[in-house]
Amino acid sequence: MLDIGQIHRKEYESDAGLSRQIVIARAPGRVHLLGEHGEPKSSLCLSSAIDKYVYVAVSQRKDNSLRFFTANTDERKRSSITNLKYKREDRWSNFIKAAIQVFASLGCLVKGLNITVLGDIPQQIGLASSTALETAAAVALRALFKVTITDRDLIGRLIKEREAFFGKPVSSVDYSVILNAKEDGFIIIDEHKKESRIVPVNLAGYKILIMDSRVPRINVEQELRQRRHDVRKGFDTLFPHKELTEISDKMLTAVNLPELQGGLSETIKRRMLFVIQEMRRISEAEDALQKKDFQLFSRLIFHSHEGLRDLYEASCPETDWLVKRGQETEGVSGSRMTGLGFGGCTYAVIKEGSIPEYKRRLEDYERIFGFRPIIYEVVPAQGACLISV
Repeated sequence: MLDIGQIHRKEYESDAGLSRQIVIARAPGRVHLLGEHGEPKSSLCLSSAIDKYVYVAVSQRKDNSLRFFTANTDERKRSSITNLKYKREDRWSNFIKAAIQVFASLGCLVKGLNITVLGDIPQQIGLASSTALETAAAVALRALFKVTITDRDLIGRLIKEREAFFGKPVSSVDYSVILNAKEDGFIIIDEHKKESRIVPVNLAGYKILIMDSRVPRINVEQELRQRRHDVRKGFDTLFPHKELTEISDKMLTAVNLPELQGGLSETIKRRMLFVIQEMRRISEAEDALQKKDFQLFSRLIFHSHEGLRDLYEASCPETDWLVKRGQETEGVSGSRMTGLGFGGCTYAVIKEGSIPEYKRRLEDYERIFGFRPIIYEVVPAQGACLISV
């Protein structure tokens, strides 16, 4: 990785009165292992940060201008403190502007800023590159303005400003993973309780492979909205006074849906069943990892993908094929679709010695589907942090 500090100085060296203080922060991407299709705001998610990062360098200016530069594409954007709002053409810099707004709303004397971005998180494949950018900017700005604010409060304010900027509801899960993850374990996010905990994992000799299926995703948000609507309707009808954590799959399967007034379809029941089973799988996966039982962990991961395919119906033939090759390869401790679905990525937890064989098994993918999958080798990583102040 290039030295972002040197890039920053070179980019802004012509600015009169360039500040000597440059604050640099780093934030990782993330991969969801289980649970990302649970009930929004109420369920569990098992995830890991990955050793792909975005770096943000920030220094102050003497005017009110905001200058943004991304070294990866040599692209520049401009704005100002008085014009701190979402603009479609500003694309990636909107996420930084949302982070800046957090500190403006806290009463910080925010004047002009020079900001440089550099990273290697793959873009637009569901690894939270945008949230990582926003979080790295927030961590750098927190240090620059010497603001005392906890990560939990920072997450709340980032969510508020991002929702205001983009006009869409935002989950806390990605922020929690990116800020709180550890390199020696996976992280469980309890969105209802707004808590997280680390599950220690010894992955010595293992890697996580992320396979980008390259399948174009069409109408994904519409499909997911329908599924979430179905699940919410089902739970509100059957269990109006219970939290998701109180409902078992046995309770759900015991319900006689046709006898209910208004009726609930078998499709809704299947999608509810997946969400409940997924929450149970996360608890079982935590127990398996604590006992170092990778065989049980592997079965849980494969069962989760089967549920995504057959119950929640968010998979596709290409990702099913990639996961099936994982099931057939010795040394793979679980493989599953990850992210929004309907294309996108799968992952496999795999022994390093088995990687060549797994890649060999993927050679037929392009011949069958017309796409060549892109494979990324990653390991669990530490959460966002300052690099220098």
